[in-house]
Amino acid sequence: MADDTPLLVTREGPVVRATMNRPERRNAISEAMGTAWDALLAELAQDRSARVLVISGAGGHFCAGLDLTEVASEETPERTLARQQARNRRIGGRFADISALPQVVIAAVEGSCHAGGLGFCCAADIAFAAATARFAAPEVRRGLVPAQILPWLARRAGRTAATRLVLEAAVIDAAEAGRIGLVHGVLPDAAALEAQVQKTIAAVLDGAPGALAETKGLLAALGPVSPEGYAEAGAAAFARTASSPEAAEGIAAFRAKRKPAWAS
Repeated sequence: MADDTPLLVTREGPVVRATMNRPERRNAISEAMGTAWDALLAELAQDRSARVLVISGAGGHFCAGLDLTEVASEETPERTLARQQARNRRIGGRFADISALPQVVIAAVEGSCHAGGLGFCCAADIAFAAATARFAAPEVRRGLVPAQILPWLARRAGRTAATRLVLEAAVIDAAEAGRIGLVHGVLPDAAALEAQVQKTIAAVLDGAPGALAETKGLLAALGPVSPEGYAEAGAAAFARTASSPEAAEGIAAFRAKRKPAWAS
């Protein structure tokens, strides 16, 4: 079963591929997937023989974001608040860890790239999409906030584009994602996407590994992705909304495929 291996990790020489593997949930991020990501990132941070990490999703989708079935809870509001704050803090740290890897990170996006999926896409160094890809930051429509993805969206596409994405919460197609800079290129289909990934891998491997890692360090030194204290403030904001009546209604409406009460 996919949930037994929520993150498929394969390696060919210096190239590591991490495939989010919950296709029945459009690769939504579960606790188990998050734990697998954290283990992989800790390993890669120390592995100088790995030079490229390719992030993708199984079943024609990249990642639909956080698994909302794990946000909805029968716990007390206090317990939900604490659990969601800790989880959101880890999510933010995960994106930072991806960006800080010494390896060059390439995102290959097909299908849904929503919410936390956008975080993976924008934390990667280079991102490409197939024409089938669709991008969205739908959190406010669920009674939640895009706490940890917002700095990465703003860094990749600029604050103006990020503002519209997170406030309208509408789905945009791959062409629009390319236009605003969410991805570096849009390819006509999955085969062309893989060909572009292979071309980029070959280009990266022509660079000296130490020089590439140092260059990534210089890029990071240009400035942090968010101000000091933002990650903790974002985690607190997510936790507050996740434990609110709005989130309960928003998630229930999403699961029932209806509009939430505030949109009626």
